[in-house]
Amino acid sequence: MMAESVEAVRESLSQQQYIATTEIATVLYLAEQLGKPLLLEGPAGVGKTELSKAWAAATGRELVRLQCYEGLDESKALYEWEYAKQMLYTQLLRDKLSDLLASATSLTDAADKLADEEDVFFSKRFLLARPLLKAINSDAPTVLLIDEIDRADAEFEAFLLEILSDFQVSIPEIGTIAAKHHPTVFLTSNNTRELSEALKRRCLYIYIDYPTASEELRIVQIKVPDLGPEMARQAVEAVQSLRKMDLKKNPSVSETLDWARALVTLNAESLTKEVIENTLTVLLKYETDIARARRVLRGREGGTPGGSAGTGGSTGSSQDRPGAGRGRDW
Repeated sequence: MMAESVEAVRESLSQQQYIATTEIATVLYLAEQLGKPLLLEGPAGVGKTELSKAWAAATGRELVRLQCYEGLDESKALYEWEYAKQMLYTQLLRDKLSDLLASATSLTDAADKLADEEDVFFSKRFLLARPLLKAINSDAPTVLLIDEIDRADAEFEAFLLEILSDFQVSIPEIGTIAAKHHPTVFLTSNNTRELSEALKRRCLYIYIDYPTASEELRIVQIKVPDLGPEMARQAVEAVQSLRKMDLKKNPSVSETLDWARALVTLNAESLTKEVIENTLTVLLKYETDIARARRVLRGREGGTPGGSAGTGGSTGSSQDRPGAGRGRDW
């Protein structure tokens, strides 16, 4: 399926329960039309990976995922030879090889005869395709997700440039394999290191930040429909307020959803101080952050944090903008 318009992209994502802004829908539409990779940067847990999953589901394409990590190399990302299978075939074909070499008059002659057959053992039947080759060699269009590219080494990033430029790979024993269909490529980065300008030049770019209170409330209502409207509003206000504190790690959207599901599981009827204290570890994952949040909570009279991050204001206001007022207490 080829996206026909920006609105069609947005509607397709909405059907997969992904709430896309006009900016996200526009850049994704352009990436499809121009055949360019899409680089998504932003904090962890704001929906970068989910965007690729939603688009794969919306277009009916297979999602091929390459999870990056320090030390990732070509053999794990592109292809490697199945040496165990090659050895097995060598053993099974031992008699046939003996017959082939029986007529050899010298070691040189035997080596030449063996070299004539080496393509048998270095053919596609022994090639183990890793995610990059799998996406390129697929008979149908795919969505290729290169997740957390910032975790990979700069050397791997340089290797990736050729793939993203030509959508083809060269295998010495076989030759060049060109993509049958150009995959839709998503690269995600949590911004833990600066990516090269060469990589960014080859991609369309978008930065996905934490959602506004109104956007996050809509996400919670769609993803966790069992949570009551008032509880959902209070939960989102609390999370928005936590993000305004000077925390080591802000709660992500995925953690907001986890918290909402936890509140449903606990049959919580209101967001009391006790409920918040007992479930803070769903949102915060560092002891210093948890301790600070509890100190602030205990220092307040009565209730829930976060009255300042309301959902009814303009999305451009400082109260509704994620990260505004950084360092302010609940």
